[in-house]
Amino acid sequence: MTASVSVVDKKAFVRWFLKNYQLKRRECVWILNYLLSNDELLKRIRFVEEAHYCPRAMVMSTVDSTGVPFRFYKGNVMTADAEKSFHDLRLHEHDDMYIQLNFPNIPPSAQYLAVLEENPYMPETLIVNEKDRLLAEELLSNSLLVFQEEKLLAQIDEALDQGDEERFYELSNLLQVLKETANQR
Repeated sequence: MTASVSVVDKKAFVRWFLKNYQLKRRECVWILNYLLSNDELLKRIRFVEEAHYCPRAMVMSTVDSTGVPFRFYKGNVMTADAEKSFHDLRLHEHDDMYIQLNFPNIPPSAQYLAVLEENPYMPETLIVNEKDRLLAEELLSNSLLVFQEEKLLAQIDEALDQGDEERFYELSNLLQVLKETANQR
């Protein structure tokens, strides 16, 4: 597999990541620092999501994420022993290694997006295509509009019940703006 992300970009990302996040296991810091010191090895590193589908992978998590602290996958074997993964990394530096980093990245940072590659081992049933994503966004947006409209209608009814004319007109204007916004989509 040819590298689509340069070693320079990977180094910049790893340095940025280590500077901005604390990992749950100190061995993960050692591994990432080792990668920074070995350009040949870094060429074979791929930052992906869902790395557990890959034939050889590591998953590392920061203290402020809900992910597992560390996992190493090789074939059908999975271990939490970071030393074993470090030795495998050194002994097989010419084999691709896929790394998943679990850290708060919503919205995704530019540094992360610059090195994130598509996982070639992701099962097709799990890949969300662009059409599905747009459909889901539209459904969510429509649901939100319906919810907002129903909430405003309930508040308008309440204002009418209480005889609050000022609140009634205020809410009616908001409802009109909401409907106009929905029609412009």
